[in-house]
Amino acid sequence: MPSLGDAFRAAREARHLSLSDVSEQIHIRSVYLQSIEDEDWRSIGAPVYVRGFVRTYARFLGLDSEEAVEHYNELLGDRPGGLAGPFGSGSPRPAPGPSIWVWLAGAAALALVGFVAYNYIQFQQSNGATARLAKPTLAPTAAPISQATLAPIVATPTPNPVASLGTASGGTLVIRVHQDSWLQVSVDGVQQVSTILPAGTEKVYHGKTASIRVGNAGGVDVSVNGKNVGSLGAAGDVVERSFTLVEK
Repeated sequence: MPSLGDAFRAAREARHLSLSDVSEQIHIRSVYLQSIEDEDWRSIGAPVYVRGFVRTYARFLGLDSEEAVEHYNELLGDRPGGLAGPFGSGSPRPAPGPSIWVWLAGAAALALVGFVAYNYIQFQQSNGATARLAKPTLAPTAAPISQATLAPIVATPTPNPVASLGTASGGTLVIRVHQDSWLQVSVDGVQQVSTILPAGTEKVYHGKTASIRVGNAGGVDVSVNGKNVGSLGAAGDVVERSFTLVEK
């Protein structure tokens, strides 16, 4: 019965393939494939690499890859008993001493693996440091402000509620606010106010004509030339009115 290496060689030659042909297809250097067929395991390196190469080579040749690895383990003495199955039995052939080129190739492969591992670790550490630097510092969240504590936004009433157009001969318009209301007032075509006025505000204007637009008609009273007109509508109504303050 053929040995492990002879079984690989016989299967390869049966396919009329050279070591170079196989190397191109499974991407294992032909020198390692030759070492497998010669059972020169020390030329390949650590057993973990040998097992991987044996498994890949056997699968490519149509052999039982797991059985091939088991026989390799038995050759190493990992498992007791002789060899069985298609790979035959007997002691492994003495392995010839590896050439200097094989040792150099193995050292270069190990150096490459170490270099890749080192750069990967450095890359991971660099990414971790960058993520820590980029992590935003969260400012303490301010306590939510209760809606009940929010004061209504209103315009500050002017110290002098009397707005004069500078003509003593004009009529007088008096506006008294007893409920918060938005108010827009124009006198003689000139806008005087357009804002929310709080309850208790009183505005006096002089002129010939006036127009009023109020957002809470029930909360505003109007007097024209001393005559109380009263509120312009119901609470919450939006009303617009015009007044002639001086007869033409």
